[in-house]
Amino acid sequence: MHPLIEGRGVVVTGAGRGIGRALAVRMAAEGARVVVNDLDADTARAVAGEVGGTALPGDVATAEGVRALVDGATDALGRIDVFFANAGIDGAVGPDSLQTPDDAWDKIVDVNVLAHVRAARELVPRWLGDGRGGRFVVTASAAGLLTMIGSAPYAVTKHAAVGFAEWLSVTYGARGVDVHAICPQGVRTQMLEDAGPLQDLLSRDSALEPEQVADAAVAAIGEGRFLVLPHPEVAAYYAARATDTDRWLAGMRRLQQKVDQATS
Repeated sequence: MHPLIEGRGVVVTGAGRGIGRALAVRMAAEGARVVVNDLDADTARAVAGEVGGTALPGDVATAEGVRALVDGATDALGRIDVFFANAGIDGAVGPDSLQTPDDAWDKIVDVNVLAHVRAARELVPRWLGDGRGGRFVVTASAAGLLTMIGSAPYAVTKHAAVGFAEWLSVTYGARGVDVHAICPQGVRTQMLEDAGPLQDLLSRDSALEPEQVADAAVAAIGEGRFLVLPHPEVAAYYAARATDTDRWLAGMRRLQQKVDQATS
């Protein structure tokens, strides 16, 4: 049992499958009391049954949905100690994501960015108010540290998710709110399976199982690390991007050309 997790009240959004399910299973294995949220009520109930937790299905892309989840989870758990803001979508529409319409942009911003903001808006005042703090974990992506070939909405919103997590840590970290950002590359989930010709690119450093992402999250919690990098090589890419941006962009353009050739 992990001392920072055992006995804690934990909420995982988007927990019906993939990384979210793996996080819920691992949290329960570490002794947490778990609330499972997903838009798909059937999968939320199935995972809750698997981990001995509570299913609270609903849409965390809306302020009302987030508020209902936080209130319901507080009732079920007594207190939310750890919140995994894991729900996310790809959001690209058609082969040229520059032409993604505004309504699709609105949806992915709601899910990948504003869901985090709305959850923190509900949770942080409660954590500060009782003086016991809390832990907020954002599932972003290596795309939030680097970029994403092909999908403008995904790249932009994952950068925003990392940026919000950084801001949250800077603003409230000294007041008892611990923040982590999970930034994997390819993970064997439905999103990867739906990536088409981008599968090989996303898996270039090997696609991980969702359970390996959960392992990395637990390790980062134990070590107090902000960035959760299930693919450790992402740290080198991130450093290269920062220290020689033009060279890094040139390399990404070459990758883009390979994708263009594969899809033409």
